[in-house]
This record gives sequence, C-alpha cells and structure tokens, in this order.
Amino acid sequence: MSVSDALVALITGLLLLQTAVRFPAVLRGRHRGRSLSGAFAAFAAAWWLRTDSGRFVVGQLGVHDLPTLLKHILAIVGICELLAYVSDVYHDEDTTARHIKITSSVHRTAARASLATMLCLSAVFFLALDRSKTVADSPYFVGRHVGEPALIIYLGLFNAYTGAAAAVCAYQWGRAARLAARKSLRTGLTMMAVGMTLLVLYSFLRTAYVTAITIRPALATAGSVQEHITDYVLYAGFLLWMLGSITPATHALASRLRAIKALVGLHRLWRDLVLAIDGIALHPPSMIFGGHRAAGAINMLRDVLAHDTTPQIRLGRYVTEIRDATYELRRRAPSDLFQRARSLAETEGHTAQDADAVAEAYWLRSALRAAGAPAGAPVAFHTASDDFASEVPWLQRVARAYRQAGPHIRPLLEAQPPRSVHTA
Repeated sequence: MSVSDALVALITGLLLLQTAVRFPAVLRGRHRGRSLSGAFAAFAAAWWLRTDSGRFVVGQLGVHDLPTLLKHILAIVGICELLAYVSDVYHDEDTTARHIKITSSVHRTAARASLATMLCLSAVFFLALDRSKTVADSPYFVGRHVGEPALIIYLGLFNAYTGAAAAVCAYQWGRAARLAARKSLRTGLTMMAVGMTLLVLYSFLRTAYVTAITIRPALATAGSVQEHITDYVLYAGFLLWMLGSITPATHALASRLRAIKALVGLHRLWRDLVLAIDGIALHPPSMIFGGHRAAGAINMLRDVLAHDTTPQIRLGRYVTEIRDATYELRRRAPSDLFQRARSLAETEGHTAQDADAVAEAYWLRSALRAAGAPAGAPVAFHTASDDFASEVPWLQRVARAYRQAGPHIRPLLEAQPPRSVHTA
C-alpha cells in the first residue's frame, strides 16, 4: 500500500469513527449533532470513492468517471452540512455581529446553491465532458479531460462552492480560537481553522492549474506533480480538521463521563430522598421489579442514562432535587439531630471536613425516618458547599458516607426525641 492509499484509508476511518461517535445525537434529534454527523458521513463516503474498492463498486454501473462525480457531489453535501453546523453554533452569539451575518448569509446562499451546483456538475459531466477517455489515457480525472473547456466549468463550480464554504469555516474557527479560554479547545479550533485554510488553498491551486493547462497544455509529468502536491494539501487539510475536531469532542466526552460518574455516585442518595418526599423529582426513579434491590443496577442505569437530556443536565437536576428534599427533611427532623450527628461523627474519629460530610450523611439517613412527620419550621443544618462547582464534589463525598452510614446511625435513631413542630 502506498503512502497516499494509507492516508486515504486513515482519513476515511477517522471520518467513519466521528460519524459513529456522533450518531447518538442524531437519534436524540439534535439539530447540530445531525448536521455534523451528516457532514462526517458524506465526507467518509466521498473519501471511500477515492479508494480502489469504492471505484470498483461504482464502476460496476458502467459509467466512466462516475466515482469522481459522486465524490464531488458528496463533498458538496458534506461542506453544506458543515456550514449549517457552523452557522447554527455561532448563531447563538449576537446575531447583529458582522461575523454572524457573514456566516448566516453564506449558509443561506450555499443551501440554495448546493442543489443547483450538483445539477450543473451532473449536466456538464454527462453532456459536455468527453467520457470516452479511460484510465488508459491518464490515471487522473484532470489528465483525461485536459484541454476541454468543460473541465474549467466543472471544477470551477465545484472548487468555488467548496472553497467559499471552507473559507467561512476557517474564519469562524480562527476567531473562536482567539477567544477560547481553554488551551485544549484553542489548540483544536486552531487546527480546524488551519485545516480549512488548506482546503481553500487546495481549491485555488486546482482551479488555477486547470485554467492554465486549458489555455496552454502542460507535460504529463507536470500533471502528475500537480496531482501529488494538491493531494497532499488535501490530506493535510482534512487530517488537521479532523484531529482538531477530536480535541473539543474529547473534552466534551470527558465532561460527559465525569457527569455520569457523579450521577452513579449520587444515585443512591438521590433515590432515597426523592422516594421519601413526594413531588420533588421531575422524573421519578425507575421501579423495575417494584424497585427491588435485585434490580438495583438496572434501575440505576435507567435513571442515569434515560431521559432526553445530557448527563450534565441530569447532574444539575440531581443536585437540585437532593437539596430540595434536604430542605423538606429540615422541616420534619428533630431540632437537635444535626448536633447529635456531628457529635457522633467526631466520636468516631472524623475531623474537619470529613466530619462535616459524615455528619451530613448521618443526618440525612436519620432524618428520612421523620419524612412522614408534620412539616414545621426548618431546623438547624450545616453543609460545606455554597455553589454548584463545590456542590457536586461535596455531595459525592456525602453520598459515599451515606452508603456506609447504616450501622453507624443506630445511636441517633435510639435517642431520637420527638420533633418539635413550629408552623412555617
């Protein structure tokens, strides 16, 4: 396998991988995910048509150069979908800003022009190009049709469309890279912008070369050199764009996995609290097999992974519902329960924040016994977290102590005095 074939296979594989990774967003009906996944899928099919297997499969239809036409049509579909994605992402910013107006205008124009461009390419391909020439005349599409005026029209249309769209993408990602706060995101956006810039350069070089050889034919060796140079510009552009797009996607995936891990850690605490206090949970906990302990893992997976929201949104909901349930328990628990929970934690040897987390866990576990009591004024309660950024790690710490609190809270339950109710 040549270096060129290896690069084509690598790019095709990366595009298919990106398509697969983003497919869940398509199933959830997310517009941005659908646009980006569509772009990757179209580009993957276009690159597959550059391979021997792709050309062989399409070649069975018996139309010379049909893989080239389909490759260009798929590339137009891909760049149009990519432009739709970029336009949608940055449309959330100030719509009166110049860069937003430019992108939106180009996207509207490209969306209208895409079908017309594909129809024009097909018309020129079938009606104007001399398709009697085969790979025996030249291994390259341009070489087979060199000197034909229709070639300028065909590649001019294709390169003008894709080059303009790539320029807009490069502009937006370059601007976003300058404003990005995280180094990883800034690096990824810069790579994407440079990749698109190389695709613009590719479109310019191809158009300039085709125009030049139509006016004055060049030697076959010059055509071979040109093909190799522009191909490597294309390879470099796509690889930079894809590797750059992986960086933000990797950060998003890591954030999603951290949220799922936090949800798993908080699930037992969240489930116990929202089952004890009616009306707290937006989505009640899963109750497969009546919520029996034997189905605990299945119920947890359904709660953590179900519902049409991201794990980050579910995590925010878990935190909010845990705190809402905590407040309701404060209206029902004995007034001195927290002081006794804190004393018990210190008696067991816990100190500092560790004692705070254990005391909160003991209080929650004990206060659940009073969930059905009449509500009154909130009793004293202390928690170390004061904002969402600190709330999640703190509640994870509390949840770990909560899961182990069962045998420890017996002294609290045995000495639990009646709740002193004060009307709210």
